[in-house]
Amino acid sequence: MTDQLSASPRDSGQLSKNGAAGAGGGPRLPRIRVAGRDITLEVGLAALLVAFIAIAGATTDAFLTEANVTNLLKQMVTTGLLAYGMLTVILTGGIDLSVGSVVAFSGILAAGLSAGLPVWLAMLIGVASGIGFGLVNGALVARFQLAPFVVTLAALTTIRGLAFVYSETPVAPEKAGFFELGSAAVGPVPVSTIIMIAVFLLGGVFLGRTPAGRALTAIGGSAETVRLAGIGVRRHVVLAYTISGACAGLAGVILASRVGIAQPSVGTAFELDAIAACVIGGASLAGGKGTVRATCAGVLVLALINNLLNLYDVQSFWQQVFKGLIIVAVILVQRAGRLRPAAGETTPGKGSLS
Repeated sequence: MTDQLSASPRDSGQLSKNGAAGAGGGPRLPRIRVAGRDITLEVGLAALLVAFIAIAGATTDAFLTEANVTNLLKQMVTTGLLAYGMLTVILTGGIDLSVGSVVAFSGILAAGLSAGLPVWLAMLIGVASGIGFGLVNGALVARFQLAPFVVTLAALTTIRGLAFVYSETPVAPEKAGFFELGSAAVGPVPVSTIIMIAVFLLGGVFLGRTPAGRALTAIGGSAETVRLAGIGVRRHVVLAYTISGACAGLAGVILASRVGIAQPSVGTAFELDAIAACVIGGASLAGGKGTVRATCAGVLVLALINNLLNLYDVQSFWQQVFKGLIIVAVILVQRAGRLRPAAGETTPGKGSLS
């Protein structure tokens, strides 16, 4: 799994563990290692999840029912897929605000095309649309050096508009096969949840075990170091946004299949939940730091919060308040842990940033 970057002076000029240094023994990518604080964060998130489950099981009989657990597993898929895609972008120091709109467009496109095309092809085109939007976002950010916030904010409104251009009203698929992806299960586990888990597992291998995945994290830590190592920064940035778009496209198709209808207005503020899951998982919005395991835990935390508030019949506007307060509390706890020196470290000097 991808973890915090660690660099030291001796890193420069040495051979990379996954590739050679630049020509003439130039600088290479900083070595990536598991930091003790990251492990502590993941243990803390695991403890938080256990605490949520214990509280839920003790306070409401409906939580551990088969129907609720199955519903929980299905509901977390959209946020989970978006969170993984968002993590790849955040690792490079960017942000993707367009994912919610991509969810709406890909879902309504797949639902609409399924009337005249085979269901599998319509869904594939829906996912491909997400890939295309991500590719365009990445190209604008990387090629023209535009701010990711501005590019993806513009994409948010543009893609949402395209969704309404395609259909101003919800589209209900006519073929029964369209609903199988969102409703089918292998034993007690929904197929959509299995897809999300597969994305996290393969994504973890990609980010932690491949040169391209490691480069994404390194770009967020120091894009100049990556460039001097002879690695194409632009193409890796484009790759990150393309992955985010692909995940959003897949999430949109699965969501439309699960709810049985595609709406051009769906997906509003989905990007905020995806970002929150990454941040709860310890990812730094400055880039260069974040893990797939912790992001997955962040998705679970958000899913449990939403599920518990629904079970407690908390009104929707109060749900937003409580969810925001819980997220802030979790982040403050994480920050306190990061400010505390790890074993063998000295306290940062006055005026330094930890």
